[in-house]
Amino acid sequence: MEMKAEKAKVLHTDVVIVGGGPAGLAAAVQLYDEGITDLLILEREHALGGILKQCIHDGFGLTRFGESLSGPEYAARFIKEVEKRKIPYVTDTTVINVTPDHEVQAAHESGMIIAKAKAVVLTMGCRERTRGALAIPGTRPAGVITAGVAQAYINLQNRMPGKEVVILGSGDIGLIMARRLTLEGAHVIGVYEINPIPSGLPRNIEQCLHDYDIPLHLGYTVSDIKGTDRVTSVVVSKVDKKLQVIEGTEEEIPCDTLVLSVGLIPENELTLGAGAVLTPATSGAIVDEYFETTVPGIFAAGNVLHVHDLVDFVSLEAEAMARGIKRYLEGSRYEAVIDVKTGRNVGHTVPQKLTGKEDVTLSLRVRGPQKNAKITVRQGNHVVAQKLVKNALPANMIELPIKSNQIIGTASLEVSVDE
Repeated sequence: MEMKAEKAKVLHTDVVIVGGGPAGLAAAVQLYDEGITDLLILEREHALGGILKQCIHDGFGLTRFGESLSGPEYAARFIKEVEKRKIPYVTDTTVINVTPDHEVQAAHESGMIIAKAKAVVLTMGCRERTRGALAIPGTRPAGVITAGVAQAYINLQNRMPGKEVVILGSGDIGLIMARRLTLEGAHVIGVYEINPIPSGLPRNIEQCLHDYDIPLHLGYTVSDIKGTDRVTSVVVSKVDKKLQVIEGTEEEIPCDTLVLSVGLIPENELTLGAGAVLTPATSGAIVDEYFETTVPGIFAAGNVLHVHDLVDFVSLEAEAMARGIKRYLEGSRYEAVIDVKTGRNVGHTVPQKLTGKEDVTLSLRVRGPQKNAKITVRQGNHVVAQKLVKNALPANMIELPIKSNQIIGTASLEVSVDE
């Protein structure tokens, strides 16, 4: 149920959800079904759905709905459920501040909205890493864009970003755009990845590159951009084990477009403003198994917490968070006193703290690829949980269930991949 914002209106509600993408929508529906019906969704864009609106390829929903859907179809299912429950939402609204005492301040064309809530949900998603973050040398011509912007140009605005394209980075959106650009008549010269292994999902490497004969060059980066008004060429170079450019390996490639697919950064400026502690491992907040941050009553889920490879996991995580919020509002939670630490070949885990009173599923990624990886959770010498993964890749998020009755006391847990 779309609401019209009124100038300087102060709203009182149980839960304010910041962001109407897949995580925010799933959280809202689950909260409503849990009996928490006094909700408000605030969305920056003109319509709900988040990034899914521009993801017209299929492959969404296999885990959550048991069928393959496009991004807009996946979003539409949750939007329909929000509308059916008449959950209030306001679009074209930018949240500019969240305070530790749960006041959400937002700007709308009609004026300021101030919402005071019992709990706040942070589901702002990610932004893309740009050329400025990479500090690529060269001129500053038109034609250097991120993969998500290229996707929005083609799928939402029906505009071609270029004809002769070089893609830097092998993130999933970049791989999908390599295929999309090819289908629209562009020539994708190649995908260049600085690391020795691709960062995208194996299925996207196969379906988007191999099926269309698009070359993938590992251990390369763009070391120069040339052109005055428009990109005329880029220089690619090999890199060493420290990811530094190797002199003498430069190759100039004529092109009119450079597409960057070099990673996503969780949008956590509001999280920091609210006083929550972030972890460098995920660039997201530290949370417990209820998905509560270090600030009581402020929760986070989805890509704002850690980058997911599948939107289905975003929805499932947001639904689990909603159940945690219900417990918070009822006052039936436990204090998280057990730290979850990372050991050999584990990059990060979510959550990072546990109460030890609830069954929980850890989400984690390995640092480097490993065959037949035995992932073990230990509490001292006690083995809490184990899982064998035949082909563990950094691109794939791994889910590891932990039973609360296997946790002994309050000593920290360590998650590692056995040698």
